[in-house]
Amino acid sequence: MKTRFVLIDTSHAGNVGAAARAMRVMGFDDLVLVAPRWPDVLAREETIQRASGALDVLQKARIVATLDEALEGMTYLCATAMTPRDFGPPTFTPREHLGALAQSPHSVAFLFGSERFGMSNEDVYRCHAALTIPTDPEFGSLNLGAAIQVIAYEWRTALGGFGCVRAGPADAPLADAKAVAGMLQHWERSLVEIGFLDPGAPKKLMPRLNQLFNRARLTPEEIHILRGVAKAMAEAASKAKP
Repeated sequence: MKTRFVLIDTSHAGNVGAAARAMRVMGFDDLVLVAPRWPDVLAREETIQRASGALDVLQKARIVATLDEALEGMTYLCATAMTPRDFGPPTFTPREHLGALAQSPHSVAFLFGSERFGMSNEDVYRCHAALTIPTDPEFGSLNLGAAIQVIAYEWRTALGGFGCVRAGPADAPLADAKAVAGMLQHWERSLVEIGFLDPGAPKKLMPRLNQLFNRARLTPEEIHILRGVAKAMAEAASKAKP
């Protein structure tokens, strides 16, 4: 879905870089600045440093003189405002509103006001919805870059997200039931050898170990390691006997 982030009257170059970074990590790259304080803000050193490598977003970004220019081609506008306006659009949290919006045919623009004053009433009034990020009522001030990151994340999640990068292969083969049963028998013998399990009164030790190892979703390599532990226990017990 076509998505644009619009920054109005931005006064700090670093925030432009932070915005580019926040957008890039969520897969967005359409950034438009309306009358920023610095005409060369996209090329300033602080901007580039805070972008942390999101230079493609900065290279594609545009600077325009008016909000009308920034919103050209966009059909649904979301203001970001901490406090609702008396005659403004309905206010929602990002999570409660963006899910349904993601199913619509709209091209969506997210509007952010200046760091000091936020969005003007006039700019808020022209939007279809106002998004407010739930924060501690006693300290609700969010840095512009942080606010953009939250909105970008919630929007990406509403659009389907990217999924989670796993530390290991998600499709690693699991040990079959026969391998787990054989390993448990090996452990049972070794636990008897070291005196931890009384074969005359085993109670529920082995069924509980069975449940534990089933929850662990063991791989064949892990079964091999656990059998090695059982073997080492039995050998240690044998050497300790007089």
